[in-house]
Amino acid sequence: MKKTMTVAMMNKIGKLDFEEQPIPQVKDDCVLVRLDYVGICGSDMHLFQNGYIGENHVTGPMVLGHEPGGVIAEIGANVTTLKVGDRVAVEPGVPCWHCEFCKTGKYNLCRNVYFYASLPVVEGCFAEYIAHPANLCYKLPENVSTLEGALMEPLAVGFHAAMQSGIQVGSTAVILGAGCIGLVTMLSIKSMGVGEVIVVDLMQNRLDRALELGASKVINASECDSVEAVLTLTDHGADYVFETAGSEVSIFQTAKMIKRGGTITLVGYTRDGIAKMNVNWLIDNEITIKTVFRYRNIYPKAIEAVSKGIIPLKKIASDIYDFKDIQEAMDHAINNKDKITKCVIRINPEAK
Repeated sequence: MKKTMTVAMMNKIGKLDFEEQPIPQVKDDCVLVRLDYVGICGSDMHLFQNGYIGENHVTGPMVLGHEPGGVIAEIGANVTTLKVGDRVAVEPGVPCWHCEFCKTGKYNLCRNVYFYASLPVVEGCFAEYIAHPANLCYKLPENVSTLEGALMEPLAVGFHAAMQSGIQVGSTAVILGAGCIGLVTMLSIKSMGVGEVIVVDLMQNRLDRALELGASKVINASECDSVEAVLTLTDHGADYVFETAGSEVSIFQTAKMIKRGGTITLVGYTRDGIAKMNVNWLIDNEITIKTVFRYRNIYPKAIEAVSKGIIPLKKIASDIYDFKDIQEAMDHAINNKDKITKCVIRINPEAK
């Protein structure tokens, strides 16, 4: 095996440079993963374009990317659950496993988590290899590709949103935002037996993709009053409303779209962390508000759902770019949000 790998380094905002770095050393409980595919997340685009997310600012060189799928290239001395050649989905956050949140199973809330390309962590997955704990690498069944392995990360967010909400069969749901996270939330809800899912967005291309993937109805908010449209299509509002766009407008609208006694689940980040809600509406109607931060204990469930054909995850990937074209891919993803569902980088040119 060669000793160095190619990394796409963001040395300045909006520009990626290819650099050679040593291939990571593998600790006893870790594995070396040769990456096949890495998805471009909204947070990657925000950091690339603006150099910050909320209060966290890029202050030096950084590698983006945290949605990896690949093949085991080397295993540590203590690893018995995986072998060289296994194809895996990689859960990108490494918690401490010792704090109260980790010990109670809520490891996504660990304050000491090491999460790729999430400041202050500047190590990311736009590279040929990563070394990662074996217990956070999940072997993929034969009928699940490493491309789908990379897409497990956003799917896990959607699964967690669905599970956090407490949604039940027979409910009506509204999803605000038909980007990647909105669509995987829709797919997750549908996999749980919820048939009536209405998707709202400003972009018709995204709404068309939502219909293709199984939305029961769509609403183009650029052409009508989306609140009135939801109330017309439901019995005085939906049982569950999921806000995935991170839009201040749609966050405010959630309380008007929800049925009395219903549940709003907030998934999307706003640009500056601020949004308005009418507290009186929420109180008068006994609305429950849930929030979602990443995911926990989800990957095995998500992989099984994809393997069984319950979730057509591969259809989420609308654009695939080779690693050598990553600068073009980032620019394209940022400038064509109305056309792109999910842009993915093929790190390994031989990946199928």
